[in-house]
Amino acid sequence: MTICGRGLRRAVGASPRPTWRRALSDTRGRLKPEYDAVVVGAGKVGWAGAAYLQRFGVNTAVFERRHVIGGAAVTEEIVPGFKFSRASYLLSLLRPQIYSELELKKHGLRLHLRNPYSFTPMLEEGTGGKVPRSLLLGTDMVENQKQIAQFSKKDAQAFPKYEAFMDRLALAIDPLLDSAPVDLEAFQRGSLLQRLKSLSTLKPLWQAGCILGAQLGVLDQWFESEPLKATLATDAVIGAMTNPYIPGSGYVLLHHVMGSLEGVRGAWGYVQGGMGALSDAIASSATAHGVSIFTEKTVAKVQVSSGGRVQGVVLQDGSEVRSKVVLSNASPQITFLKLTPQEWLPEEFVARIAQLDTKSPVTKINVAVNRLPDFLAAPNTPGDQPLPHHQCSIHLNCEDTLLVHQAFEDTLDGLPSKRPLIELCIPSSLDPTLAPPGCHVVSLFTQYTPYTLAGGKAWDEQQRNTYADRVFDCIEAYAPGFKGSVVGRDILTPPDLERVFGLPGGNIFHCAMSLDQLYFARPVPLHSSYCSPLRGLYLCGSGAHPGGGVMGAAGRNAAHVVFRDLRSM
Repeated sequence: MTICGRGLRRAVGASPRPTWRRALSDTRGRLKPEYDAVVVGAGKVGWAGAAYLQRFGVNTAVFERRHVIGGAAVTEEIVPGFKFSRASYLLSLLRPQIYSELELKKHGLRLHLRNPYSFTPMLEEGTGGKVPRSLLLGTDMVENQKQIAQFSKKDAQAFPKYEAFMDRLALAIDPLLDSAPVDLEAFQRGSLLQRLKSLSTLKPLWQAGCILGAQLGVLDQWFESEPLKATLATDAVIGAMTNPYIPGSGYVLLHHVMGSLEGVRGAWGYVQGGMGALSDAIASSATAHGVSIFTEKTVAKVQVSSGGRVQGVVLQDGSEVRSKVVLSNASPQITFLKLTPQEWLPEEFVARIAQLDTKSPVTKINVAVNRLPDFLAAPNTPGDQPLPHHQCSIHLNCEDTLLVHQAFEDTLDGLPSKRPLIELCIPSSLDPTLAPPGCHVVSLFTQYTPYTLAGGKAWDEQQRNTYADRVFDCIEAYAPGFKGSVVGRDILTPPDLERVFGLPGGNIFHCAMSLDQLYFARPVPLHSSYCSPLRGLYLCGSGAHPGGGVMGAAGRNAAHVVFRDLRSM
């Protein structure tokens, strides 16, 4: 057993201060009374919008309530010596245009692509001295088929066709991600020619909708073996209060397979230095063009002129900052129900925002360990060096879709799952800068947990620890000795995710990625092109099209809409 040593009580490999922090130090105390644009919150999705606006020549300031930028894409040293991607923990959906246009590689972004990418160990008794079976999937299709054939030769033959099907579907929707949805109000007012042009832009959505509508039971139609179906089903339910049997979960599945990294479609990877390094790279690009960043500056209210137009924001300390436009990276609920004076919003609009589905099943647990997990289905080597399966998303309690369904059913009674769905990742298996030598950081994305417990009880410290112990017991069954390796842990239930990161209900997408809350219905119908009923106020976060995930598209798209509107003033 390798034990991490003296580094346990100190930070690891202190990295140079990011460019944006140096720029922030230079501007501290230099808050100007007026900017062209103000961005509320430095979250991962909309934060890119500030960089684009500044590139367009729009003088932009960003105000973040926390001490660190990035929203849920942050790196924090919760346990001394261990650097955690505390909330978001994987990268794939970041739009390639943002990667290249903001020159993120030049600004320090380094990625570790994972291959293989998925590992599902079984809980079964080995026979004849054999270890339990497992399912390991990666980029080698021939090897994938060998793995799947352990459970079904029919599924092994079908898998390449399934992958090609999902690729076609993702490619059909891909063009819709990088522009504002069709403006339905303008569509209704437009000429016949304008309507026909708008309809042509909707063709990919219509095509994808037809395919998706016919494939809501997509996994059952393609496969028969439960380990494969359950493994793939995790992408259909991850972060969503749903289960694979509920119609509509198909889009969440698609949302998680439509990404790419460094030209590799469907690739997922770890950011060197944790997810905060991505936020630092975007911030470095932004400040290089002149964006002003202010942390620990909470926006308390959006200011509105007597003529009904945005004229800036008021900070919690009473400071007033004027601006022509305000872009909110906060959730639609915070933006329109807390920050915006209600008298300037239509009652029907406010009611729809208040009714958005924000239910979340997620409890994130960050764990510091002093050795690698040793899975019965894939034992460690004597030197305790990371093996290929350690770099994967490791799916536990995923041998059967019925297990996922039962985990979901528990929460309907206000109870945490008895056997939670667990996605376990070990980013330090590819990025040793995250932990002291011999040690590792483990990310546990678990579900299902209700926001409010049975009987209306709130989560307390005892409830958090009881649930985390249950999760650890499950891991122990697959990897004996795991509990004994734990050095420290950080538990974030849905209310904690809401409190720390501003995620309504703890929802990582700000509101559910259901078919009735997508594209021109996101966040609500008729107000989906990043604009709001209040002139000069825009959404640029996960609650806007195309939704959540470390994508950046909403910020980029909103910046283009805002720049167009500013030019027409």
